[in-house]
Amino acid sequence: MITKMLYIDPGTGSMLFSIIIGITGVLVFAARALLIRFKFIMSGGKGKTDDKDMFPICIFSEGKRYWSVFRPVCDEFEKRQKDIWYLTASPDDPALNAGYKYVHAVFIGEGNKAISRMNLIKAKVVLSTTPSLDVFQWKRSKTASWYVHIPHAASDITLYKMFGLDFYDAILLSGQYQIDQIRRLEETRGIPPKDLKLAGIPYMDKMRERLEASSPKEGKSEPVILLAPSWGTNGILTVYGAEFIEQLIKTGHKIIIRPHPQSFISEKPLMDELMNKFPESSKLSWNKDPDNFNVLSGADILISDFSGVLFDFSLVFNKPLIYTDPVFDRSEYDCSWDSKELWTYDILPHIGKRLSKENISDIRNLIKECLEGSYADELSKGRDLAREQTWCNQGHGAEKVSDYLLAKYDEIVKQESKQESKTKKRLSRSNRI
Repeated sequence: MITKMLYIDPGTGSMLFSIIIGITGVLVFAARALLIRFKFIMSGGKGKTDDKDMFPICIFSEGKRYWSVFRPVCDEFEKRQKDIWYLTASPDDPALNAGYKYVHAVFIGEGNKAISRMNLIKAKVVLSTTPSLDVFQWKRSKTASWYVHIPHAASDITLYKMFGLDFYDAILLSGQYQIDQIRRLEETRGIPPKDLKLAGIPYMDKMRERLEASSPKEGKSEPVILLAPSWGTNGILTVYGAEFIEQLIKTGHKIIIRPHPQSFISEKPLMDELMNKFPESSKLSWNKDPDNFNVLSGADILISDFSGVLFDFSLVFNKPLIYTDPVFDRSEYDCSWDSKELWTYDILPHIGKRLSKENISDIRNLIKECLEGSYADELSKGRDLAREQTWCNQGHGAEKVSDYLLAKYDEIVKQESKQESKTKKRLSRSNRI
C-alpha cells in the first residue's frame, strides 16, 4: 500500500519536475536581479555586472550522437581562434577529448541535470539541435539572449513534434522550401517571425570532404546492398521482417544490415530473433559501427525508410536508393499544420525506387534497374535536383554558421552597450534632480 501511494507516473513526474525547475529558475533569477540592481544603485550607476560565468557563444548537445553535426562548427571556430563553449550531456562525448584550444568542451551532467543547467544558463548565443525549447522541460533561460536551432538532417523542417521550433529566435536552414514551411507555420499560428538564414549542412560538407580524401574503392564483382532502416512501428524490419531479408539473400548479392542503434534497445526481441535467424556469413553481415561513413561508402545501393540516412547516402555518396513509403500519424507533428505536401515525398521518386509489398519479391530487378541503364542516369539527374533544393552553400556550411553566430554575438553586445548607456544617463539625471 505504501509503495502504491508513493508511486508517481512518468507524466506526473515530468510535470512536477518542470514545476520545480520553473520555480527554482524564477527564484534564482530574481535573487540575481536584486543583487545586480542593488550593486548598480549603490555605485550610482557606475557598477558593472559580474559576467565571469557568462558564455558568449555556446553549443548545447544532448549527447555524443550529435557530434557529427557540431564538429564542423567547432573546427571552424578553432581555425578562426574564436572561443566557443561546447556543453554536452554525454560523459563520453568525443568533443571532451578533441584537444581543442578555443573550443571549451564541458560535461554538464546527463538527462535532467543537463536540462537544469541549461534552464539557468548565462549566455549571449546558444546553438542546439534539440527541439521543443520552452515546450517541455527545457526552458529559455532568462539570462540567455538568443537561441539558434540547427537541423541534423537534410529534409523537411516540419517533421518535428508539434511546436518543436516555435520558441527559437533563429533557425539555420539549407533550402528555401524549409523557409517557406516555417513562414507558413508562423502565419497559421500567428506567432512572430523568426530569423531564418540559409547556412547549409556542415556535417554533410565534412562527410563529402572525407569521401574525397579517401582512397578509391577496389572494383567489385557484385553490388553491395545496404539495408539501413529506422526503428519503430514503420521501420522496414518491423513491417517486412524476416521475409524481406530472405528476399535480399535470394538476390545472391552481398548484404549488409545496419539497424538503427535504438532498435537494439527498444526492439531488442525483434533484433535477437532476426540476428539468430540470419547469422553472419560471407554474403551477409550486421553492422553496428558508431561511425557510418565506411559502410555508406562501401555500399552500392541503400534500402531504407523514412530516415535521414537516405539523403546522406544519395547526396553525399551520389548513389541510388530504394525507399518505403512511411505511414505515420501526422497529428503529432508540425507538418499537420501545413497544407502543402512534404518535400521528402516530392523528391524521393526522383532519387530512388519505391518498395512495396507488391514488388518485394522482385527486389533483384529493382536493384538492377537502379544501378544500370537509362533509369540510373535519370536518378543521377534527380540527385542533382535534390542537392540544388536542400543543400545550399555546399562546402561552406560551417563557415556560414560561424559567421552568423559571431555576427549575432557582436550585435547583442552592441545593443546591450547602448541600453546600458541609456540607463546610466537616466539614473544620472535622476540623481541630479
